[in-house]
This record gives sequence, structure tokens and C-alpha cells, in this order.
Amino acid sequence: MTAIRKGQAPAALTREQFHDRFEVRFYDPAFAGERAAIARLEEIAWQALRDGRKAPVTTPAGSDFADPAYELSVQWLDTRQRLQDAQVRWQDSATRSRVLLVCGSARNDGTCPGEVSKTWRLTGIAQQVLNAAGVDTDVLDLSLVTSEYGRNIYPCKGCVSSAMPLCHWPCTCYPNHALAQADDWMADIYEKWVAAHGVILLAPTYWYQAPSPLKLMMDRMVCADGGNADPTTTHGKHLDEARQLEQSGWAYPKHLAGRAFGVVVHGDVAGVEVHRRNLTDWLEWMGLIDAGSTAKLDRYIGYYGLYCESHAALDEDLAVQEEVRNVARSVAAAVTELRAGRLSQPDKSLHAPRPK
Repeated sequence: MTAIRKGQAPAALTREQFHDRFEVRFYDPAFAGERAAIARLEEIAWQALRDGRKAPVTTPAGSDFADPAYELSVQWLDTRQRLQDAQVRWQDSATRSRVLLVCGSARNDGTCPGEVSKTWRLTGIAQQVLNAAGVDTDVLDLSLVTSEYGRNIYPCKGCVSSAMPLCHWPCTCYPNHALAQADDWMADIYEKWVAAHGVILLAPTYWYQAPSPLKLMMDRMVCADGGNADPTTTHGKHLDEARQLEQSGWAYPKHLAGRAFGVVVHGDVAGVEVHRRNLTDWLEWMGLIDAGSTAKLDRYIGYYGLYCESHAALDEDLAVQEEVRNVARSVAAAVTELRAGRLSQPDKSLHAPRPK
């Protein structure tokens, strides 16, 4: 087996370093009268870090898992149950069709810019079409990570690059209470993806690429493509066990396969074509099914115009508004066809010679 490489991680924080970092949270002079209480909380937090209490509340995994006695996070088990319930709803032909609209902009009027994003407006246009077609919608506004207290998407740690079975479905890297990473949003986001019969990603182009909140979500979705649904097989994050599993032949399960998708990418100068292709390639890799060429849109709005006039440019661009409506119409039609069994993933039964 390939040797496990070590030597990158820094030394553990000293007590003094921890104090300095903990105190930053209470820089506001309004906390001055509670210094004694803060010191007591700091000592508890220090002990949690020192002892590695990532998941402080656990319970035996139970009979559904390879090692029933292994202690699993109660929070993770709750997320797992929510995803299983969502999958049951997704498979139930009696339920109404549901499409997830992902607003990928980092901008909204509740933070520094003081104005809604054009992506938000395009999301609303798509939502109107879907609702008029009798399709239920969930709107996932990723800009909330910039404007809402305690709303975070923590970065992927790249477990999959060490061994695919080390990447658990859903992700077990967070919450990490020892590192004060307790407010991870992804449990809710996973549930929205699982419940959806179709997904439409809407995003502006930032520096030729996806905005950072969207990219954070994308990276954390890696566990949906090949992730290990049984953390007891690796007893948490034991790399040697995960490597043995992958080398013995890993199935790379695609947990979100069979959902329809559409994409709307917009920009003002350059990069929309590559950005759109990156998103569609990613969705197809996970086993989602494109809703046709009309459902894959990239456009410039206010090309090389003034930023302060971009909303006016969108007001005037009636064609792009109608094209976004067509994306929604295409996804709604694809969802109907998929659920009726008239549309399927053409390569579903093929064996990949190089699975990953």
C-alpha cells in the first residue's frame, strides 16, 4: 500500500496562541463587562480543542452499519436520516415535482453592495415559470454566507484525494466543535439537492470562475459523487482502512444521479462560456441529466457597460429574460419526462473502464 505522507500540518496551538485567537471574537468593547464569563468559556473551548472533541455527542452506529458498535456523531446521523427521507420523497411518484434553484451570486442588498444581484432577479424569473407550471421550488440563495450571522459553508478538506471511501456521504468533516466550526450549512444544502427532481444553477462570472460561495458548495458536493455512506467502514477518518477499501474495488456511487439540470451563467466582460461549461461538466459528471441545449445558457448583460448601470441593462434585455424562462421550461419538461419514465440517463448501465 502507498505510504501515508506526513509533515505539512503545523504544530498545535499553544495556550497563549489560542487565547489570542479566541479573544478576537470579543473585540467589541460591549463585551468588557463579561470578561470573567468569557474566560470560563475560553477554558472550555481550549479543552475541547486540546482533547479533539470534534463530535462531542455520539451514539453506537447500530445494525445498519458495518460496525454497529462504532460511535457516530448524533448530528451526522440526523443529517443522514434527513437525506434518506428526502430520497424517499424524491422516488415517490405521488409527490409534486420539485426543482432547486441555486442563486450563486455572493451579492445581496443585506450586505455591503446594498442592492440585489442580477442573478437573484434571474432566479425569480425562473421561479415564476416553474411555479406556473405546477412545479414546487426551493431557492438556495448562497449570498447568505456574506450577510447572515452564523451562515457558513466550510471548505472541502480534500479527503477524496487520499482515498475515496474516506469521503463520507453526507460529509463528516463538519461540524467540528473542537475547531469552533459548528455552523456548517451543508447539511441543509444536501437535503435540498436530494429532494429535487431538477436543479437550475444561476451564477454570475467572477474573474472567469464561479463565485466563492458557489465554489465552496460545489467542492463540498464531492461526497455526493462516490462518497462512502458508511463511516464505520473507515472508523471515522482512518486513511489506511479507506485505502484498503478503494484498492479492493470501490463502486463510486453517484448519490444524486437521475436528476435533471439547467444552467444560467452571465457576465459583463469575459469568461461566461468556460464558466458555463465547467458547471455543466460538473453536473454531468455527478450523473445529472441535461434538459437540452436550451437549458444551458451563457450570456453577457451590459457588455463592457458601467457596473452601476447593469440592472438597467438587464431591464432592457428582454431576450435574456425570455431565455432564462426557456431554461426553466426545459427543466420542467425534463423533470416531467424523467418522472414518467420517458427520459432516462442513456449511459446509466454502462461500465466505466476508469471509474472515479
